[in-house]
Amino acid sequence: MTVDPRAALDRLIAALEAHYTAVAAPHGEDDPAVDDAYDILADAFEVYDDALGTVHGEATPFYLAEEDDGEDDDDEDEDDEDYDDADVDDLADEASR
Repeated sequence: MTVDPRAALDRLIAALEAHYTAVAAPHGEDDPAVDDAYDILADAFEVYDDALGTVHGEATPFYLAEEDDGEDDDDEDEDDEDYDDADVDDLADEASR
């Protein structure tokens, strides 16, 4: 079944607005409303991106990161420790040249 890209875009916009509303509302650290809005937004994006590809042969310039199972968390922490503020300043200086 092919989804109409316009209808998928409308759903994506509504999901963006609902996500913003959930995030902007006062909530606790692990608010299920924010989690639900996130999931709905991710699904709406995938449907829209697929509809664009199917109907128009185009894609958005975005992608959804794969969910991490947590096994590589230690490696990422080690990488962060090796990358300090001086490195960031050096990269900024190089980019401005």
